[in-house]
Amino acid sequence: MKKHLEEEITSEELASLVGYSPYHFSRVFKGITGISPRHYLSALRIEAGKKILVDASSSSILKTLLLIGFRSIGTFSTKFKQFVGLSPKQFQLRTDDLHQFINHFERQDKLEAIKLTPPVISCHLEFPKGFKGLIFIGLFPRPIPDQRPVAGTAITHNQTNCVFSAVPLGTYYVLAAALPLSFHPKDYFLLDKSLRGKSDHVIEVTERTEAEVKIRLRDPLPYDPPILINLPQLLFEKEKNKANLKKFFIIFLLN
Repeated sequence: MKKHLEEEITSEELASLVGYSPYHFSRVFKGITGISPRHYLSALRIEAGKKILVDASSSSILKTLLLIGFRSIGTFSTKFKQFVGLSPKQFQLRTDDLHQFINHFERQDKLEAIKLTPPVISCHLEFPKGFKGLIFIGLFPRPIPDQRPVAGTAITHNQTNCVFSAVPLGTYYVLAAALPLSFHPKDYFLLDKSLRGKSDHVIEVTERTEAEVKIRLRDPLPYDPPILINLPQLLFEKEKNKANLKKFFIIFLLN
């Protein structure tokens, strides 16, 4: 897939490469990656598109997009916003600002007190000694971070635990990714080499759920789905909402 993004790749063709029937191949593929071959291929193409957008030396974005399997700017833009959370243009324009925001946020080590309201999911993170940066943790409906999580947060390398409170009812995977402190913006948006981890099992959240999850961050494996959602943007929006809420209560109290 990675070597032939520009081609019309079908599950039948992929199955024939390994001697499986299309049905058996798709079932095994989803069992290993968590998603279908078609979904995985779309994710790879969006990941390749992200690399193009952060590379200022790309002379012709349209020409390059055609080389990774998209036949129009419109199709690419729709898919990109669906998976990344920003339009391609917004993604390009925000990289520098978000890079500075993450580097500033990384120095904030205070762990905020949380009032726990069921359902609750507690997470314990393990990561290599010497890692310095931010760790993003979120609850996703699929084992691929290609959309906004139903709940998410970020912790620094000085912390190893986080808690999600008042979790919406549903079925979720707990996914985590680590962004090491860097002076290069690309390192915060192209995450193919980032440490990552996920819960061993899917979590069924009911009204009485009080689950504990241990996640060990590791180097990426060849079959790991790409990390597509724009993590710095999610954190920026969360911090902005917290600031707006604080401002609202101050105004309310003054009145």
